[in-house]
Amino acid sequence: MAIVNPAAVPQRTLYTGAQMPAIGMGTFGSDHADADLVSAAVRSAIDAGYRMFDCAACYGNEAEIGEVFAKAFADGEVKREELFIVSKVWNDMHGDGDVLLACAKTLKDLRLDYLDMYYVHWPFPNYHPPGCDVDTRNPDSKPFTVERFMKTWRQMERLVDMGLTKHIGMSNMTIPKLEAVLPLCRIQPAAIELEYHPCFQQKELKSYIESKGIVPVAFCPLGSPDRPARDCTPEDVADLKVPELVAIAEAHHVHPVNIALKWEVQSGAAPIPFSTKPRNILSNLQGVTEDPLTDEEMKMMETLECNNRLVKGQVFLWEGAKDWHDLWDEDGVIVQ
Repeated sequence: MAIVNPAAVPQRTLYTGAQMPAIGMGTFGSDHADADLVSAAVRSAIDAGYRMFDCAACYGNEAEIGEVFAKAFADGEVKREELFIVSKVWNDMHGDGDVLLACAKTLKDLRLDYLDMYYVHWPFPNYHPPGCDVDTRNPDSKPFTVERFMKTWRQMERLVDMGLTKHIGMSNMTIPKLEAVLPLCRIQPAAIELEYHPCFQQKELKSYIESKGIVPVAFCPLGSPDRPARDCTPEDVADLKVPELVAIAEAHHVHPVNIALKWEVQSGAAPIPFSTKPRNILSNLQGVTEDPLTDEEMKMMETLECNNRLVKGQVFLWEGAKDWHDLWDEDGVIVQ
């Protein structure tokens, strides 16, 4: 029996009427957690009461996680329909027919008949080798175009038609890109993953996503303190050390992590934190089911925004791009 009753966990309602937990377990182990450690964390998360799991082919651990799911189902600890399982198509599988192949491999690795959500991980086909340096450039990288993206999205829509995934979503999008593609979608994205944490709130993007009836899912919800050193720059802010956040944590007698997650869930997002420590895995889930932040504390959290983007995406730049800012259409126009 789960330590936290899954029924006590807040839910998000997708436009289909389906329910999705408002907090999930991420599975990106970065450079510090191998596949076995991540799958053990998933095992702990099921025991704790998590019912949403955010996976991806490029994380290199879906087969190990699939073993955990299969055993949990076989042992009767949880039913498949009680879990909300997510994965993503990687950038090197955007070609004609490749999305179906990618989804099929993910389903085989995770030992599932269907996914609950399948995302386009990045909105362009720019591939880079795992663990590469931020200065790495693939000469075949291309800027975003509506035509290329929609060819990929048409394949995503067919996955829904085939019953291989119940919902499809997008990730790492911008308002200009969404304005260009959403009117062309036969099947709308049910959720969009965006970097979202106290010091990088993307308020305009989040509001735009919500205005379209789409659920915002928060990656890097803790400010990614364990991200690889290659992804760190001198100007980065450590969200969990900001004095205002620390003061709120002290008032609640909890770790600053709990405050970040409470704020994200109460703000309408669905964070997907990752940890390998069972104690922290449980604490992250318990924290969003009890002792909510006050209205005053929520307003204080809003003041922490300082444009602290941590996932800059340098490795996805194409020939002719100036720098990582070109990936994010900061002037309101798609950069090509």
